[in-house]
Amino acid sequence: MLSQPALETLLHLEGRARAATRLTTLGFTLTNESLALFPYRQAALFLCDALGTLRLSAASGLVSVAEDSPYTTWLSRYVRSLPALEGPTPLDLADAADDIADGWIEWLPGHLLAVPLSAPDGTQVGLALYAREQAWLDDEKALVARLHATYGYCAWALSRSQPRFVERLRRWRRTRAARWTALALAASLLIPVRLSTLAPAEVVALHAPAVAAPQDGVIKVFHVQPNVPVKAGQPLFSLDDTTLFNRREVALKALAIAQADALVAQQKAFDDTRSKAEMAAAQGRVKEKEAELAAISELLGRIEVRAERDGIAVFGDPNDWLGRPVQTGERVMQLADPRDAGVLVWLPVGDALNLEAGAPLRLFLHTQPLSPLDGELLQTSYQAVTSPDGVASYRLRGRFTDSETPRIGLKGTARVSGDWAPLAYYVMRRPLASLREWTGL
Repeated sequence: MLSQPALETLLHLEGRARAATRLTTLGFTLTNESLALFPYRQAALFLCDALGTLRLSAASGLVSVAEDSPYTTWLSRYVRSLPALEGPTPLDLADAADDIADGWIEWLPGHLLAVPLSAPDGTQVGLALYAREQAWLDDEKALVARLHATYGYCAWALSRSQPRFVERLRRWRRTRAARWTALALAASLLIPVRLSTLAPAEVVALHAPAVAAPQDGVIKVFHVQPNVPVKAGQPLFSLDDTTLFNRREVALKALAIAQADALVAQQKAFDDTRSKAEMAAAQGRVKEKEAELAAISELLGRIEVRAERDGIAVFGDPNDWLGRPVQTGERVMQLADPRDAGVLVWLPVGDALNLEAGAPLRLFLHTQPLSPLDGELLQTSYQAVTSPDGVASYRLRGRFTDSETPRIGLKGTARVSGDWAPLAYYVMRRPLASLREWTGL
């Protein structure tokens, strides 16, 4: 028989539960205010989600619970390991398994009371846990069962009045709007769209003649900076002339010796007719040394490389070239015409499309991403090469169709468009390619 104060407390708690408008409010009442009716040290409330899995919803003394803390992780694992319960069920530490007992000793007192929360049709909607140091009495279990019948009904009613996303989706799927929406989505998958891909790109000169090393040597100095305008005849770079100057000095001395020998032979030829043959040989050596000197002088004249026309000197960091040996014909820089600007696209092999000349492309420069430039594809490469970023890519070249062309050297991202295909193929193209890589089909 309940005492008058206990009956009043029971009615008060039931009224509080029925007045709750949210599950969080009900959880606070269950875990904290139930202490007025029966003593406990800790309390926790688990509610079933749309899939029927018990998830921690409230705990005594906490405004919100974190499911990833050590305590809540252990408690959730323990609750999900419990069998189906009929009414309030005492659980003791002595009955727990070894892997559960370690956490119980750390987190809970010795005596636990598990109370299932049920809907009117008997379906479980949650589970309440109460822990304390004293064993649970039969009179208390009857009182707890009476109170939690109200808690269970309120939890069921609130979960129905505030359906979760999955439950709402299930209800919506049975409506006519859902069928029309599914039909519209299926039809939209047949809409033809143009396949496109994004790839790194940069502005380059389409027809930029190479400025090569005129002879074997070592680059000594650059007379211009990278990507600056130059005029025809302006010095671009010079090779080191130390070796050629030394060879020239040696050739001059050898020529002087040959000329002296020729003069001596010529003087002997006046007195001795047999010395005329020596005079001819000496004059031949003079001509040989003169030819060697002329060749060295010609090489010295090509030490300084000049621009053949107006343009922009395009090359890398000068410090990477200074002191570096170069061979005859090796390209050092390009002389680009700023009016002949195009776009160079590095299309990764994994994003390759079936592209033809004339395919549209759009360049989004890093300097002006909101003002894209339109163009068209001129040529594609059939063999992949390594891009500056170290990615196996195809080299694509295109020209701008806009009247305004950007500065050579700017970089950005290009969107290249290919053939037309259904939207379903456009969406599934990358997943299907990845699936083929994994399965080998």
